[in-house]
Amino acid sequence: MAKKNSASSSEKAKLSPRDERTLGQLVGLADAVVEAAEKRRDPHVDIPTRSLSNVRYNQTKRIIEMGRNTTRRQLFNLSQAKSFMQTLLVGSGCRQLIEQGKTTSIRGLYYLLKHTIEGTKEETFNDQSECDPVIEDVEVILNSLREEMHLYAQKRGDMVGEIVLEDSGDEIDCARMGSGGYGIPSIVEPEVIRFKRCDAKFILHVEKDTVWQRFNEDKFWRKHKCILSHGAGQPPRGVRRMLHRLHNELKLPVYCLLDNDPWGYYIYSVIKQGSINLAYESARMAIPDAKFLGLRSRDFERCSLSPSVRIDLSDTDRRRAKQIAHYPWFEKKKPWQNEIKRMLENGFKLEVEALISKDISYVTEQYTPARLAEQDWLD
Repeated sequence: MAKKNSASSSEKAKLSPRDERTLGQLVGLADAVVEAAEKRRDPHVDIPTRSLSNVRYNQTKRIIEMGRNTTRRQLFNLSQAKSFMQTLLVGSGCRQLIEQGKTTSIRGLYYLLKHTIEGTKEETFNDQSECDPVIEDVEVILNSLREEMHLYAQKRGDMVGEIVLEDSGDEIDCARMGSGGYGIPSIVEPEVIRFKRCDAKFILHVEKDTVWQRFNEDKFWRKHKCILSHGAGQPPRGVRRMLHRLHNELKLPVYCLLDNDPWGYYIYSVIKQGSINLAYESARMAIPDAKFLGLRSRDFERCSLSPSVRIDLSDTDRRRAKQIAHYPWFEKKKPWQNEIKRMLENGFKLEVEALISKDISYVTEQYTPARLAEQDWLD
C-alpha cells in the first residue's frame, strides 16, 4: 500500500509573524471568555459599533475612521446568546484555518461552521446572511483584515503593466499577461504577494472591465510606463488593498478614470477616503492622495460629444449627488462642489465609454494623455 504524501488537514502549518499575531488575538479573545466563566462572571465580548453614528472623518489623516462606541454581546442575555456563540464560532473557525495554513471563502467558512447544535434542533447559522456580519464583527474586535484571518472574497478586478511580483512563490510579470491581465486576488498581503521589480511611474485605475480592455489592447501602460487596473465597478477589498500597497510601498501616484455620475464619484470617494461600512479598515485601504482624472461634467462640451451619449439623471441620481456633495471630505472643496453642481445643471451623466463616439481609441490616445500632461484632475 502506497504511503500518503499529503499532510493531514489537522497538521499545523508554519506560521508567519502576521499569522502568529492574528492567532494570538483569537486565543486572547477565547481566554477572556474562559477567564470570565472561571470567575463566575457573565462572559461577554465588546464589539465596536459599525454604524454611521460611530464613523468620523479624520481631517488630519484624510480618511474615514471608526469611533469608540461599542456594543456588548453577552452569553447570559437570552437575546444575545446565539450571536455570542456565533462570534466565538467564527473565531474558532479562523483559528483552525490559520493553524492549518489554509484559506477559504466566506461562503466556505459558513459551511465549515454550519451544523445542528447537539441536543437541539437549532442551527448554528440559518443562512449566509447571518454569518457575514459576524465575520465583520470578529474583524473589528481583532482590528484585523479578514484576509489576515485566512478568508477571501470573490475575486474581481485585473491589472497589467510594468511590474513583476511574486504570488505564492510564483513569479508574475504583469507586462506579459496577454489580453486578460493578472487577476487581482482577494488576499494580497505581503505573505502572499511580494513586489520584486517595478518600472511603472503611476497607476491608472479605471472603473470597468470594458474600459480597461481598451487601455490594455492599446498598450497604454507600455507607452506611458504605468500599471493599469480595474475593479469591475465598485472595487472589492483585494483591489483596494493592492492599490494601497502599490501606492504606499512603491510610492506610485494613483489616478482614477471613472464615470461622470454619482456612482463614479462614490467609487472615487471609497478609494480616496475609505468606505463608511468598512471604516475600521480605512488605514489599510484608503488612498488620500488619489486623484480623480475624469470623466468631467464639462467634457460634453470640451470634447464635442454627440447628444446621443447623454444619459438623463434620475431622481435617485440627483439625491445621491446631493448626498455626496455634503460628505465632509467634499463639502469644503470648491472644485468638487462646482463639478457636482454642473452635473446637476446639465441634467445628464456620462460614461467613460461615451468618448468612443469620438474615436475607438480617443480615450487612450488623446483624452487621458492630455489630462495627465495638464495635471487636470480633481483632488
